[in-house]
Order: sequence, then structure tokens, then C-alpha cells
Amino acid sequence: MPEGIALALLTCDLRLHDSPVLHAAAAHRGAVPVFVLDDAIHGGGLAPSNRSAFLADCLSDLDASLRRIGSRLVVLRGDTATETARLAQRVGASAVHTAAAVSGYGQRREARLHSALGDRLTVHDSVTTTVAPGEVLPAGKDHYAVFGAYFRQWSLIPRREPLPVPRRLTTPDSARGLDPAEVRELLTAGGGAAPGLAPGGETAARRRLRAWLGTGLDGYPEQQDDLAGDHTSRLSPYLHFGCLSATELAHLTASGGSPGADAFLRQLAWRDFNHQLLAARPDAARHDYRGRGDHWRHAPAELDAWRRGRTGYPVVDAAMRQLLHEGWMHNRARMFTASFLTKTLYQDWRAGADHFNRHLIDADVANNQLNWQWVAGTGTDTRPNRVLNPLRQAQRFDQDGDYVRRWVPELAEVAGSAVHRPWLLPEEQRAALDYPEPIVDLNDGLARFRAARGI
Repeated sequence: MPEGIALALLTCDLRLHDSPVLHAAAAHRGAVPVFVLDDAIHGGGLAPSNRSAFLADCLSDLDASLRRIGSRLVVLRGDTATETARLAQRVGASAVHTAAAVSGYGQRREARLHSALGDRLTVHDSVTTTVAPGEVLPAGKDHYAVFGAYFRQWSLIPRREPLPVPRRLTTPDSARGLDPAEVRELLTAGGGAAPGLAPGGETAARRRLRAWLGTGLDGYPEQQDDLAGDHTSRLSPYLHFGCLSATELAHLTASGGSPGADAFLRQLAWRDFNHQLLAARPDAARHDYRGRGDHWRHAPAELDAWRRGRTGYPVVDAAMRQLLHEGWMHNRARMFTASFLTKTLYQDWRAGADHFNRHLIDADVANNQLNWQWVAGTGTDTRPNRVLNPLRQAQRFDQDGDYVRRWVPELAEVAGSAVHRPWLLPEEQRAALDYPEPIVDLNDGLARFRAARGI
């Protein structure tokens, strides 16, 4: 056992199961699990209320789990590098373990930690992904830009075995931070969280994981796009905060013998693909990965209608209202709502990404920004000018209209697939609905987009 005390600086790995950072710290004589409410992320009201409330659950649950093995979570507030260095000095830590970062901010934070801690800092890869960025590379390049080629290599990479939960951690009394009640108050003081927000934390994550592996995975290939059926795993928020290990999830998926394993592993690979892309091109968080010469329209009233779920296209509005109510949205719906904004309304993908970032509990820089770029045609999609027609999407993935009726109560009495085209209802019935006319003709929007892209 290494001598001295080690800090386990947790960032997006708020769990005990398969935690390389905690596992490394536990090998020392003493270990201090620490999380910093960084002012650059959580201060000044910058953190979206949904993710703040979810994070409060995550930290509370992690603290309770650590106390069961003799430790506790030390939560600090301020600059991560400064506060970590101060704590290391206070407890006499000889080592600090943390997870590798991919975003521009994360990379800058890591550089400051190196500067403050020197060779005491150890950075662990494959903590938030199954394959670390840069672990698979095309010849002569620093990242893969085509998912298919990446996925073929990703599928061949041997993965480490998931790590067990530490049996016991010994945390010195000198390691003190904010009171747990104070942490929750800091994160939830502003209120405003979505009423249907899922509970955060590793306990909730593992409960959902067991249910998914037990009843959801088998039918995933056929049912993943069913909007009303909602057969997705809903594990993405827990992966985002690291309440669940992507490596463990891939291991359990692949070893379970389910017919849905390959399709679900492909989704995990997409997540890793975006992380390796952002690690190589952190500027893609705000700048086009592949510019198309777009001159986006500035139409605030249309953008506001899209945000509020009042576009006049029921399947789009249902998805946007689900987002406002749950802080989550079905993956298929994310694609066609993004296509509607960027291609039918021809508005800047950054406006849409910012709205999603404000409300989604699973919005990380890699997946939120780069998936938006993929849909907008400024990212890695090999068909950058594809347009997802919302009526066709509704016909395919909400054929009977149940998804729309669930989220657009104004249309709850409209039977069957007629709910997707309320403008075709008899005039008397249409007049009784408190629902807007379409804000754009789909053919006009398509023609405008094609003209703008010169196609």
C-alpha cells in the first residue's frame, strides 16, 4: 500500500462502482474524496437549474454511500485547482487522482491542476468513456471524423474490467468541506427545476440500470425510436454525471447475451466518438466543425415559438414540452426538433444548443454541441443537407399520435393520426383548439434552406 494520503478529485465520476479515481486513492493509507463547486461552472447562477438540482442529488447520494464505507465526500467551493491544492496542503496529501477531461474548459482546468500540484497529480483515462479519446486514431490524424470508421476500430479495442467498490476508505478528520445541507442549498436556491426531473445519484442510476438490463435491452433495436413507447434506457443523465460507468455499462451489455446488445453498444460508441472529436477540436463547442457558408436567419419570434413548443407542428411541440417538463427528451425527438430549427427555420444551431444546454440534465459539451452540429450539417454527417420532415417523423415514430396527446393537452381530444395535422380538421373543431397555426410552410422552409446552401 502506498504511504501517505491521496485526494480523489471527482468531476464527472460521482460513483463508487468502477471508479478508477477512487480505486487509486483507496490504495493509499488515507483517501479524501473531494468535489469542487467550481465558480466557473456552478457560481453566479451559471449552472442550469435542472442540472444543479440533479447534481445536488448526486452529491448527497455519493456522500451517503461513502459514509457506509467509513469515509465522506468533501465538497469545496471556488477554483478547482486552487481549492484542491489548498486541501492537499491541509491534509498533507502526497498524491491527487482525477479523471481526464475533453472539453476546452476541462483541459484548461487540468493544466492548472498540473501547475498547482506538479508530479503529485495522476490523470486517469477511460473514466467517463469506454474508450479514451486518442486511444484509436486513423493514420496520420489526431481523431476520427467519420463514425463508421471509428466504430469499426472501437469495436476491436479490449476494454478494462470494471473495478469493485472500495471496501473501506480512511479519511482524515482534517479533511473538511461544506456542510451537506449547505451544498444542497447552494445548488437549489434558485429553484426553477423541471417538475418531472428524474432523481440523481448512483443509487437511482443502478436501479434504472437493473430495470433496463432486465426488461428494456432485448427489444431495443426495434423499439428505440418509438416516441410514445419510450423504450430508450434513460441512462444518459447518469452517464453524464458519472453516476454510472460507461465501461461497466458496455461490459454488462456485451456479456448479457441480449439481442439488443449490438444496437445499444453502437450508441455508447457514438458518445465516445463525440468525446474524441471534442478532445481534438475543443473549438467545435462554438464554431462550425465544417463550415457551410451559412448566413443564419435572425427570427426571435420563431425561435421563441420553437422553445415554448408553439410551432404549430404537434410532434415538434410535444418534444419541446417534454424537455421543459422533464429536463430530458427522446433521442429521436432531439434529431427532428434540431432539424426543424436549423433547416426548416434556418436558424443558428448554437441557439438550439444553448436552449438544450439550459434544460437537458444530460447535456455535456461533447454530445450536445456535436450532435447539434451533426444535425445542422456543420459537423461530421456525411449527408450534411438531409432534412427531417416532422410530419414524416410523426408518421413513422408516433403513428397513432399518443406521444403528441401526452405532451400537447390542447390536442388531447383529437383522435388517431389526425392529431399531427390539426390544420386539416373541420373548421369548427379547429377553431375550438387553443393551438397555433404552423409558423412556416414545410415546402417553403425546404426551398429556403436549399437556396441558402446552394443545392
